[in-house]
Parts: sequence; C-alpha cells; structure tokens
Amino acid sequence: MHALSFFSKRLSAIFASLVAVVAITFYLMHAAPGNFLEMQQVREAMASLDSKGREAQKQYEVEFQKRYALDKPIYVQIGIYLKNAATFKFGPSFTNPNVPIEALIKEKFGTTLQIVLIGLCLALLIGVPLGVIAALRKNTVWDYGLMGISMIGQVIPSFVIAVAFIVLFSVMLGWLPTSGWGQCRHYILPALAIGAAPIATVARFIRSSILETMEQDYIRTAYAKGISEGRVIVAHALRNSLIPLVTVMGPQFSFMLLGSVLVEQVFRIPGLGSMFVSAAQQRDYPMLVTSTLIFAAAIMLVNLIVDVLYAVLDPRIKLE
Repeated sequence: MHALSFFSKRLSAIFASLVAVVAITFYLMHAAPGNFLEMQQVREAMASLDSKGREAQKQYEVEFQKRYALDKPIYVQIGIYLKNAATFKFGPSFTNPNVPIEALIKEKFGTTLQIVLIGLCLALLIGVPLGVIAALRKNTVWDYGLMGISMIGQVIPSFVIAVAFIVLFSVMLGWLPTSGWGQCRHYILPALAIGAAPIATVARFIRSSILETMEQDYIRTAYAKGISEGRVIVAHALRNSLIPLVTVMGPQFSFMLLGSVLVEQVFRIPGLGSMFVSAAQQRDYPMLVTSTLIFAAAIMLVNLIVDVLYAVLDPRIKLE
C-alpha cells in the first residue's frame, strides 16, 4: 500500500511538472524575438520575389500558421500540444514537415543516451578507484593531488573540457578525431568530456564515505578478527559506501544529460542535444518544446528510479 501511494504521488507530481515545463517553454518561445518565418534565409528569399510571389508568400504564411495552430492563443496551442503528447504524437516540425517529431526523437535520443551512459560508466570506473586511493592515502600527496584534480573537473564546464580535449588529443597529438559518429574512437572524447565532472564528484563522494565508514564499529571488529586490510576495504567499507552512491548518480545523470547539449555541438554529434540547439536557432517551436519535454521526462524518471533502487538496496529506507 505504501509503495502504491508513493508511485501515485510521484507520477502525479511528474505529470504536473511536465505540464508546467511545456507551458513555460511555450511562453518563453513566444516571448523570444523572431520566429521561424522571420529567419534570415526566409527574408532573403522574400526580398527577391516579385509582387505575385509576395502574395503567394503571404498565403503560405497564413496556411503555415493554421497548420501549426499559430493563429490561436498560446493557451489553446498548449492544450492542443498536450492532447497530442498524451498519445505520443507530436506532429511535424517546422523544418521537417514530412517527418513526425516522434520519429526524429527516437532516432536522435538513442545517440545522446549512448554518450551519457558511457560517460556514467567512466565516472564509476575511474571515480571509485580514485576515491578509494585518496581515502587510503589520507592527507598525503596522493590525497591532495587527486582531490585537487577532482575540484578542477567539477568547476570547469563540460563544453570547455571538450574543447581542451580536442586541442590536446586531436590537434596536438592526433590520436582521436575532432568530430564524427559511428566508430568506437568517436565515443571516447565526448564521453570523457561529459563524464569529467561526475568522475570528480564520485571520487570525492567515495573518499568521504569510506573515511566515515572506516570509523564504524564493525570495521574495527573486522580488523580485530584478523581479516586482511584489503578484504575489509573491499567487502565491508567499499561495499557499504557504494549504496549511498546510488543517490548521487541520479543528479549526475541529469547533469550529464543536460551537458550533452553543448558537447554534441562541439563534436558535431547527431543527437538530441544538437537537434535541440538547431530547433532553438531556427525557432522550430514543436521540435524545441518536444526536445525540452523529453529531457525533462528523462530526468524525472531517472530520479524516480534512483529513489526506488535506494529503497531496494537499503532495507532501512521505506518508500513513503
């Protein structure tokens, strides 16, 4: 019963939040200067038309607004969009009128998800050992050095790290390509750029968690029983320190998902982030709203999954 109540409350909150995201995005779009029909390339094309062509262009604008309900008030547009979104039918975009948005999202979101998941795996594979080493070498050069590097990784934006990686590994060393997608070598730099800050966060969290765990009575008992230090650290200290790490990975996933927007632009990756930026530049309202909605829904669902996993891993936590 508690679990049912928990899920009903959280799903209701997610639904209300997504409706708010759509409404706010709609109002922000219409408040921004310019629209799709006023973009530079359209204005240049209209300037070269004769009077007959201008009349045809005006007729096209009227039909365009009717097709996308742009001639209706904003609240009506929001209602129409939400009604269609409820059935996962988002209609056509401005720039791709012959292709449903849901088909484009399905194609692009998989690419973005690949980058984020690879970056997340790198954060765990690199961050956890660094945190363990820093904890075991507390107040030494290793500890200060690793935590100093971690701090740098946290404060520098992912797109700046991406540019630095391109300069170092692509331009100076020539090891990896500056852009492209589809081969294993194309994944390395984007995943590292997105995962740099989570690596630092995981390392600092594991260090603090292990230092706190090592002060617990059951750790002293394990040492008193003659258990080796390596087994105590791996089987007791690290194992118990990894459970709270689950709660950290939820916000880190959200951070990486949003960071992928600019990283995809830097590496020219054909993902949802690049499509989001392109939609914003071209004032493609349907695509921009849907991309924002997908990003928001993914973040909210991941946070819900993290809360459930934490309750499963730690029996002391109950879903309420």
